[in-house]
Amino acid sequence: MDKNYDVIIAGAGAGGLYTAINLPSDLKILLISKRELILCNSALAQGGVAAVYKPTDDNIQLHTRDTLIAGGYKNNPDSLKILVTEAAHEIEKIISLGVDFDKTEDGDYHRTLEGGHSRHRIFHHKDSTGFEITSKLQEVVKKQPNVDIMENALLCGAKKTSTGFSADILANNVHETYNSRYIVLATGGIGRVYDYTTNSAIATGDGITLAYEMGANIKNLSLIQFHPTAFNNKHTRECFLISEAVRGEGAYLLNKNGERFMQNYDERLELAPRDVVSHSIISEGKRLDSDDFYLDISHKDSDFIKKRFPMIYKYLLEQGIDMTKDRIPIYPCQHYLMGGINVNTGAQTTVDGLYAVGECSHTGVHGNNRLASNSLLEALVFGRQAALNITERIKESSTPLDSLENADFDINPNAPEIPAGIRTEVRHIMQKSYFVIPDMQEALKGFERVSELKRMLEEGDYKVDRDYVEAKSIATVAYLILKEVI
Repeated sequence: MDKNYDVIIAGAGAGGLYTAINLPSDLKILLISKRELILCNSALAQGGVAAVYKPTDDNIQLHTRDTLIAGGYKNNPDSLKILVTEAAHEIEKIISLGVDFDKTEDGDYHRTLEGGHSRHRIFHHKDSTGFEITSKLQEVVKKQPNVDIMENALLCGAKKTSTGFSADILANNVHETYNSRYIVLATGGIGRVYDYTTNSAIATGDGITLAYEMGANIKNLSLIQFHPTAFNNKHTRECFLISEAVRGEGAYLLNKNGERFMQNYDERLELAPRDVVSHSIISEGKRLDSDDFYLDISHKDSDFIKKRFPMIYKYLLEQGIDMTKDRIPIYPCQHYLMGGINVNTGAQTTVDGLYAVGECSHTGVHGNNRLASNSLLEALVFGRQAALNITERIKESSTPLDSLENADFDINPNAPEIPAGIRTEVRHIMQKSYFVIPDMQEALKGFERVSELKRMLEEGDYKVDRDYVEAKSIATVAYLILKEVI
């Protein structure tokens, strides 16, 4: 494989795939997937994509208002304007690429309601929208002759050169250097920094750590969203998400006594934004001295439930719960990151030639708290913005690919592996100190310990393998989060 590229994209979720699709076909692109292609946070997204598209009672101003309310009016207005105005274009584009959204009996696209939305504007494919989108985008990318795909490949480091970047990529236990004019980070979230998360196993904040080490501006990393309705079996690290759309279709939240309680906390009841619902559950739990909470949609027609939520229904049935008859045990857990690698409206970081899209980026569109189903939309909209920006810049570049500068990476193949238990320790610290309602005393203690672990990993001579990269990423992300809040 030739090792010189116009663009290296790290991450094969919606943001990375859509960036590749929107780049010119005459550019040489390397798409890196940390594990197998389908393993990413995008593929786990259940709810859908929020968009104002050929509306009847909806408009861009309402979508903007709902996003601002959910974000506490801390949203970046320029980025938000791009998000809501470009939404229709991206919906139309991905439909043309084969994405199959659910339709009503009259042939129109069915749009559902989720917490924080004032209109039915969520396009969805049953309850597995993320998988539908990523699988269809993968099919498109695989057919593009200008895109090379590397699965089970880890971006361990990157260095700025006079002609672009050199990247250290670990694949099949071998480190190799690849060069490119531009790098796009689409590495997803940070869920594995916590004991319990809805994120996939690869969400260890690698892209954020790499950008930080390269000198990029990292912003608002402490703005973490905890989803209120993760399935609560009390022992699995990767928690199955019970989609926001279940409440959108009329499910009730119940406390340990089987009583609805949201009326005591917010007039929007179960359809309040996620941070409000999560805080309400924690407060109610303290009032009743219990962490037993439930989601109940059994009052709805059973055939409707099975058809609307087939994936959730099947999963819960395997756990011994029939959601057409039974209450679903739920509890908040880590779900999404609003902060990240700070970018402008063209997805550019503060490091020239380095871009970031999707959850690892901080566009500012979400403000302090993400409105449901704006995440896939953000990945699509700013993935295309990154592609457009690179396309314009690459026209000005005359450096032939075969003359890209190559930087060396000092890799010691005989170095020892890192000590066991580092990631587990950091997760416990974050779960204890910075969950839905932070414990500032624990955060102070946690910051000191995380700082020690981060320094040990950075200064020690350890084998640069997947364990090392992920442990250093988790420690660095935890350090940056706690540093912001103490």
